[in-house]
Amino acid sequence: MEHVPSWLLASLIYLAAAVIVVPLSRALGLGAIIGYLAAGIAIGPWGLGLVSRVEDVLHFAEFGVVLMLFLVGLELEPRRLWSLRRPIFGWGSAQVIGCAVLLFAAGVALGAPWRIALVAALGLALSSTAIALQVMAERNMLATASGQAGFSILLFQDVAAIPILALLPLLADSVDSHALTGTERALEALKIVGVIAAIILGGRLALRPLLRWIANSKTPEIFTAAALLLVVAIATLMQLVGLSMALGAFLAGVLLAESEYRRELETDIEPFKGLLLGLFFIAVGMSIDFGVLMAQPLRMLAVVIGFMALKGLAIYSLSRLMQLPYQERPIFTLLLAQGGEFAFVVFQSAGPQVLPPAVSSFLIGAVALSMLLSPLLLVAIDKWLLPRYSVKGSPRMEEISEPQSANVVICGFGRYGQIVGRTLIPQGVSVTVLDHDPDTIESLRQFGFRVFYGDATRLDLLRIAGVANARAVVIAVDDIDQSLEIADLMREHFPDVPVIARARNVGHLFQLRERGVKQVEREVFESSLRSARSVLETLGWPASEAREATMAFRRANLQLTDEMYPSYQDRNKMIATAKEGRRQFEEQMARERATRRAQRQVTFGWDGDSAPEKTPEPASADTSTSQEKTATSRAADKPHA
Repeated sequence: MEHVPSWLLASLIYLAAAVIVVPLSRALGLGAIIGYLAAGIAIGPWGLGLVSRVEDVLHFAEFGVVLMLFLVGLELEPRRLWSLRRPIFGWGSAQVIGCAVLLFAAGVALGAPWRIALVAALGLALSSTAIALQVMAERNMLATASGQAGFSILLFQDVAAIPILALLPLLADSVDSHALTGTERALEALKIVGVIAAIILGGRLALRPLLRWIANSKTPEIFTAAALLLVVAIATLMQLVGLSMALGAFLAGVLLAESEYRRELETDIEPFKGLLLGLFFIAVGMSIDFGVLMAQPLRMLAVVIGFMALKGLAIYSLSRLMQLPYQERPIFTLLLAQGGEFAFVVFQSAGPQVLPPAVSSFLIGAVALSMLLSPLLLVAIDKWLLPRYSVKGSPRMEEISEPQSANVVICGFGRYGQIVGRTLIPQGVSVTVLDHDPDTIESLRQFGFRVFYGDATRLDLLRIAGVANARAVVIAVDDIDQSLEIADLMREHFPDVPVIARARNVGHLFQLRERGVKQVEREVFESSLRSARSVLETLGWPASEAREATMAFRRANLQLTDEMYPSYQDRNKMIATAKEGRRQFEEQMARERATRRAQRQVTFGWDGDSAPEKTPEPASADTSTSQEKTATSRAADKPHA
């Protein structure tokens, strides 16, 4: 085969290994990740020996992690990312520092030099973003509390890798004559800040016009090439200044999360991400040095079990402090307890002055072995541990599997969906209910409700629930992102089925309307109006006038919402519309108060100082105006909240 190009031969080997081993692994119930790792071991230096230059493959395959972080960023709007700043820097720093301290103390206690113990602790404290996010996506965990917490911690770890790498030269100062001076470090820091600022400003000012220009060329393959070029360029830029490629790609994804090209970018990059991520796992399998493992098997086993146990102890304690659901803690702990791909970078970057080559090779082998063991442990947890957690906590639910044919499908059966369902069922309307909270389902079943366990953001489960033949679908889920995802699925796959949706606020209402949902109800709007009416009656207003005042506000607010909708993405224009609507309503209410006052003076002989008129009406008018100002200004301040 000497006439076959090396790249063609390598492609044949990798694709054949993946196509043969991964389906076999899934058939055995072990999952795709174990299949990729096993394929890597099989074709690597310690298997059939078909591939020898593992380091080159690993560096190339890391681009799969870069693409994955870019797609994750596309799912996070800047406002949502900003809302996660506390769990990212709070719980993220607690995890990294807590695990590093425990591992450092254990290393020193076992007699390791403090420099080696510190570098090892910092590297082993990091977790595998690739494996964790892949498992979370497969299990639909990203929308759960543990999924959000795990993602926040993993994102902080990517950020924390930067100062960890910057710390390594400092540890070698005593023997490294080429260490950076203070001025050089300051210049490096400025360079890093400049690159991040360039990505942010470029993403805001240049990327959208550029993508628009490319899209107008009506050449799909060029748009795909542009999407890949964008990720490659940012990754290269970050690599040149010594930053994480994945972090740069994530920032780019976040900046494009509100772009009209988000879905197209996801569609174009997803296949490349899947293949390169699989290649990354294959490379990890090939990188396991079984020579080190066989030379010191007991020591290697002790290190792997020891560092995963210490990390697991710290992370499980953290999950309790975070008050994560009881049933989600084992998976959350395992996914963060394993070693991570950034540990390879840390140990390889440390250099012989800080980390002797033999120690570095041993630690890299331990990390790779932990990444191999984690999917196996996940299978064991699913089979033996989670059923016990289900007994102690709420029962583990089986997903909806039997096709349903009800007239109405309700997605989400919390406080909002229950009222809808309890109204329809006594009228003889057949209803299928989907909810993904086991505790809620178990509680409702005790009261006699027939609720199915399932994630309504999954197209296959919507089909099983009978959405295609339903006469109406109610989107009653509490989470805004999930609600919008269901609305997208309905518009794309079931456009003829009427949708009635719950909106958390005006911004959510606008986003649902944009997706073609015409019947949208704000969840607290009507109940708030009733409370306002009760307040007016308590202040002494006649019931009929209190009702008319609240109905006037209702009509004005709905009209104002309709006027704001066309310009809700233009903040300045929307604020101007809101202010003008409030001004007109206030003037209208002032005229009506004057008219009522004049009528009462003619009919009853009351003057402006009479108690029934003086106290309640100005207070009620101010209250109504204040409530409308608050509601409308919140909508203006947070149109996408």
